[in-house]
Amino acid sequence: MAALNYHHLRYFWMIANENNLTRAAEKLHVSQSALSIQLRQLEDSLGQKLFDREGKRLHLTEAGRIALDYANAIFKAGDELVSLMHGRPASMRQLLRIGAVSTLSRNFQLELVRSLLLRSDIELVLHSGSLRELLAQMHTHTLDLVLSNRPIPRDAENNWHCHLLDEQAVSLVGKPVEGEPMLRFPEDLATIPLLLPSMESEIRAAFDFLLEQAGIRPQVIAEVDDMAMLRLLARDSGHLALVPPVVVQDELRQGILVEKHRISAIRERFYAITPNRRFPNAMVRELLKVSSRDKIGNASG
Repeated sequence: MAALNYHHLRYFWMIANENNLTRAAEKLHVSQSALSIQLRQLEDSLGQKLFDREGKRLHLTEAGRIALDYANAIFKAGDELVSLMHGRPASMRQLLRIGAVSTLSRNFQLELVRSLLLRSDIELVLHSGSLRELLAQMHTHTLDLVLSNRPIPRDAENNWHCHLLDEQAVSLVGKPVEGEPMLRFPEDLATIPLLLPSMESEIRAAFDFLLEQAGIRPQVIAEVDDMAMLRLLARDSGHLALVPPVVVQDELRQGILVEKHRISAIRERFYAITPNRRFPNAMVRELLKVSSRDKIGNASG
């Protein structure tokens, strides 16, 4: 096996960061044709294509993304060596990039990654966004894992794997009121203002269907697509909110909010979506193994 040419690797690193062969050649003070040859030699030595080309645009392949991660680690190690020789501490950490849909409970995310935060050998990068945005990032190999409250079907174009991490019944929660009678579900909801997840939420769809079957038209005071905001509104408004208990676990523990009614027929499910890759991040496998063993819901109610 041929030894890795670090000169070629530095050139590749510059191309990947500039995302443009011409700009990289200008910064490296070499001709574009010479740079192309160096890149081709690196690809030949690794036995993998590192870029897909669309006109003048370059896109990292899966192998290219892995090579870039290693190149970043190698050059960072060089910087840390210099730092170490000058008496400054150095460390090597493995990168794990996780995306989470903005509607997902922050408490659930925290319970999932809590053990990783205690490890000095892992650098954790967390992104938030819409499911479409995050899946697009995973498709371009800039995310290793996407957390979602919706499953994603596999198809010919996107060979995702969808792992069920946990599920729990949702509840109507509100501030405790002394002497308040027990909530009669669902009949009392015809007259009580409610804070609900947005129409795109699966638990909202199930909730609406349940009330429709009972002939109840709810008084919706607000629709919220962010669980963190729904939690704050439940704390401060005095209205009932429809949430998975994990969203308000701290408030329930402290008695700031109480469960008025748990709706066992409606379940919130939490998924980890991973790509089918030739070079999977080993930390993803470890994280899924831990979560399936410990079941996040055991810690979140």
